[in-house]
Amino acid sequence: MGKSKSVFVTIVGRANAGKSSLLNKLVGEKIAAVSSKPQTTRTRITGVLTRDDIQYVFLDTPGVHKAHNKLGEHMLKAVNESVSQGELILMMADCTKKPNESEKKLVQGFSKKTKVILAINKTDLIREKEKLFEIISEYSALYDFEEVVPISVAEDDGLDIIMKLFEENAAEGPHYFPDDKFTDQPEKVIMAEMIREKALLNLNEEVPHGIAVTIERLNERDNREGEAILDIDATIYCERESHKGILIGKGGSMLRRIGSQAREELEGFFGIKVNLQCWVKVKEDWRNREGLIKNFGLE
Repeated sequence: MGKSKSVFVTIVGRANAGKSSLLNKLVGEKIAAVSSKPQTTRTRITGVLTRDDIQYVFLDTPGVHKAHNKLGEHMLKAVNESVSQGELILMMADCTKKPNESEKKLVQGFSKKTKVILAINKTDLIREKEKLFEIISEYSALYDFEEVVPISVAEDDGLDIIMKLFEENAAEGPHYFPDDKFTDQPEKVIMAEMIREKALLNLNEEVPHGIAVTIERLNERDNREGEAILDIDATIYCERESHKGILIGKGGSMLRRIGSQAREELEGFFGIKVNLQCWVKVKEDWRNREGLIKNFGLE
């Protein structure tokens, strides 16, 4: 093995461009919630991948958007901080969409000292290559990107090229995380995110953005057969009484569905049998209340 090296990569881009899916793919573990709804990622999530002597540290940021509440402002602040501090930025774009105002603003915030690679994602959805070239030239007109790489996260296409570019930017230095670690997220945060993702996937448009999940209790025990079981008590917070009814569903059906899907994923991820209990509570308009945003660990 050679000398140890590391590289920090900040992943930015519009909502739903595939940033979290890419992070999960590169790290080989599911650490970021993924759904087709915008603003699924709310805070900066660190993914870590150590290959031989190189440690890659990825910062996945919330999608750039117009802030409509205090939570939105916090999310934009997380993006701007990452952009101003990053030494290498991977900007992800969706090749089925033209550059929007948020992206143009994002590009204006790039420091001239920072290297920016542009990944044009979802190429599997474009049949005519001319359209792809059109989009590439529109983005290239916005900024002098180091490299422009068409990729498809869904099809695993082009990811090796991106990894090669990251590798070329790795500098000699220590590994900042243990080599077997793949995220800096505490277990409770990963658990809460898995539950929130299942709620996002199952619920209607108006409810998901107003959801936060906290893990109230974790307890590992052995059952009568001596098998290890993890008891998890979680509270799903929503913003309105009417949302609470939707979350619980008729006779508790929606909450059971969310709980059962989350339990299955938690068991697979942590490799232990899980007993998951979910409760629903209302915190009116919490996305505009600084104290609650802080309580939910979203500041």
